[in-house]
Amino acid sequence: MTTPLKARVVLDRDFTIGAVDPRLFGCFVEHLGRCVYGGIYEPGHPRADARGFRQDVLELVRELNIPVMRYPGGNFVSGYNWEDGVGPREQRPRRQELAWRSIESNAFGTNEFMEWCKAAGTAPMMAVNLGTRGPEEARQLVEYCNFPGGTRLSDLRRSHGHPDPHNVKLWCLGNEADGPWQIGAKTATEYGRAAAETAKAMKWADPTIELVACGSSNRGMSTFGAWEAEVLEHTFDHVDYISLHTYYSNAADDLPAFLAKPDEMGDFIREVIATADYVAAKRRSTKRIQLSFDEWNVWYHSHGKDRAIPSWKEAQPFLEDVYTMEDALVVGGMLITLLNHADRVRIACLAQLVNVIAPMMTRAGGGVWRQTSFFPFAQASALGRGVVLRQAVSSPTYDVKGKRSDVPYLASACVLDPATGGVTLFAVNRAPSQPLQLEVDLRAFPEMKVADWSVLRHDNLKATNTEGSQPVQPMKAQGASFAQGRLSAALPPLSWNVLRLAPSGVQ
Repeated sequence: MTTPLKARVVLDRDFTIGAVDPRLFGCFVEHLGRCVYGGIYEPGHPRADARGFRQDVLELVRELNIPVMRYPGGNFVSGYNWEDGVGPREQRPRRQELAWRSIESNAFGTNEFMEWCKAAGTAPMMAVNLGTRGPEEARQLVEYCNFPGGTRLSDLRRSHGHPDPHNVKLWCLGNEADGPWQIGAKTATEYGRAAAETAKAMKWADPTIELVACGSSNRGMSTFGAWEAEVLEHTFDHVDYISLHTYYSNAADDLPAFLAKPDEMGDFIREVIATADYVAAKRRSTKRIQLSFDEWNVWYHSHGKDRAIPSWKEAQPFLEDVYTMEDALVVGGMLITLLNHADRVRIACLAQLVNVIAPMMTRAGGGVWRQTSFFPFAQASALGRGVVLRQAVSSPTYDVKGKRSDVPYLASACVLDPATGGVTLFAVNRAPSQPLQLEVDLRAFPEMKVADWSVLRHDNLKATNTEGSQPVQPMKAQGASFAQGRLSAALPPLSWNVLRLAPSGVQ
């Protein structure tokens, strides 16, 4: 019999990281591949409503309980004219879409997205084009969306069938402006100045909105750190958030290194916090720029495959990664990292929602199904809202050669529900073959009981879900116990675990 590893967590209700902003469980819809066309929008589908919205997709979106949805990009937004996507469909232009070498029909645009958000129970997070356009076009979009009426653009919206304003409260100032792959890429100074002037105009049009400035496209950019500092020097007084983006890969088929990637995500977050606070300190300011991690996911399965897809077609199957069990473990680990930085990461968006590096997939004219990554996100979104507790963790570790030392086998986050007094523990056991005997000391809590324990694991780490088969799903687990203020549970090897504790008097 394999000897279990042992890990220990100590919790106290008074030692907290911070309250979770529900927007931590946001997502992202871009005009890329089949995310919009054939994903959320497919007129003529047996489950589509009169607006073309797939109801089967909406059912799974509601299951994820997503508070905010970023749109319309992504790289797409840096060449997008928002005016192309409003008004009568028969008058909308078809255009070359340069970011993804596609044809954009503009059949789905701003107003359709707003209607879809209402149907999905989510709030829009709009991005403006700071690649080929600038402050005036962004201000005009705010007027179109948010002004009640009596001006040219607000009355134009009303003539398009939307008498009430959309009241979009959260806006991104462009996308990945430092990336040479971006239309209208800029230096930090160029972007910082453009973003500052755009932010001023947008907030003058609607002082109630919040704004996100572009951080580095990823931590590996040569300008990372210096970019954030320079951009915030220009935009500090006008923006509320700075963005982070990251995608992780197991292209090298190095599982221990792959499972450690969420720890790198934590390093990234702390470095951006330090940079933002450095700019605040220089200004002798008590203002704290918050973080919007508005693109994050695992992404590598489609790399190379997309080169064989013809360009200049509509809704081609780009970036359709089919996720495995091991991918779900990393997605779970990334959710744990986001929760453990909930004091500063106020917004996060899993990229993307459907078909394109997504937790769910569709077949044209057919069904929709949950990928392996769907489940950690759904469980964290449902049970990860409350106050994140600060943990004192003792765990055995492993090394990733040439990259990291002392990677803990246990990755965990603990969330207190103030309304019920319950605690949810999210945990990944990264040990490849041994169970992890976990003890959680809840000395400051009243007598508790184990309300539920679910485990996501599969003997085959390359196992995937398909339309006709769902072998990777959470299963109810047995054997966790609570006695004398301590929770004990043996976490299976290479597993995602959700343990819910409730006060003993609660049903």
